Amino acid sequence: MAASWTRGLAWLALLFAGMPAWGAGSEPSPQQWAEARATAADIAAALARHCPVAGPGDQPAFEQCKRGLFGDGALRDALDAIVLWGRQRDPALSLQASSLTQFAPDVLTGLYLPLFMFDGQHSVRYVASEGLFQLRFATAFRNRLAPGQFPYPFWHDAEKWAMYQGANEVLLWWEPMRGRVKVAQFTVHGAQPPIAAVGKVPAPAGFGGQWMWTDAQGQTQPKATLFDGLYRRDNPWLGRLEGAYKQLALRLRQGECDSCHVPSNPDKSKRLVLLQTPAHAAGEIERLLKAVREDRMPRDETGIENPLDATTKRALLEDGEAFAAMLDAARRWEAQARLAGAAGTPAALR
Repeated sequence: MAASWTRGLAWLALLFAGMPAWGAGSEPSPQQWAEARATAADIAAALARHCPVAGPGDQPAFEQCKRGLFGDGALRDALDAIVLWGRQRDPALSLQASSLTQFAPDVLTGLYLPLFMFDGQHSVRYVASEGLFQLRFATAFRNRLAPGQFPYPFWHDAEKWAMYQGANEVLLWWEPMRGRVKVAQFTVHGAQPPIAAVGKVPAPAGFGGQWMWTDAQGQTQPKATLFDGLYRRDNPWLGRLEGAYKQLALRLRQGECDSCHVPSNPDKSKRLVLLQTPAHAAGEIERLLKAVREDRMPRDETGIENPLDATTKRALLEDGEAFAAMLDAARRWEAQARLAGAAGTPAALR
């Protein structure tokens, strides 16, 4: 069952991410070059404004960065509906051959990009073999945050943790025809050292195989994946949202997909879909539900659709729809609270 779920969601990732969708094409026009440079400049300014260089364990600076990027128009408007994210192990490796994880913009801007600092330095190049512009932003990684501020324990993989710590550029692959970022990567292969001397530190905690855990104070971790710092603390839907995810996670475990759709990527999928925390699941829930409703997942070992039995399908859809409804309510509350400019909870939104 686990393998079929993996094939189903891996196929889903390929379908919605449109991979492979790029390749060698004609040289970009002067107008496209101008648009790429303008987009890069706008994003660089937003990154430097919200996420300036600070200490690699500076929590207030991290929270400022997270709030800013989560809501910033310059960055959000440039992102596609799905962005593929991952480390650039080898600059010569094509995007199609690279292992990448599928994220919604909320996940990328709320959980991953805030882990980096920026000073506005950037460059633009066109990669003809991909048919994409590569927008490059000088960076450094916040490697001294508390363990619960990372989306998951990056240190489960020593090479991954080392690459995060040594990152010196963030790369955004921008598609000129649609004017959207399709892929984002971090790399240690930039020409200059990181913009801050963060130094390499050992893993902040051991990894016992748990992607979520309860700390000594009885708090669920990683805190970052519970929408901490993204939604207001007085959002009345937050507690219910966590509870709805726990019920959904139970259904996912019954399908054994929790053993596959995790950061360790046991099946070595080139296009990974993560569901192991509330924030990750929130980015994929609508696509997941659509695929289950249409019996397009899971798939068997040959790639043929292998629909769930009626009872399992009904339970997954019910709990998935409940989670999606809670998520929508939390987002609507946030949107209305921002419009109202309220510091407290608007009574009408309770």
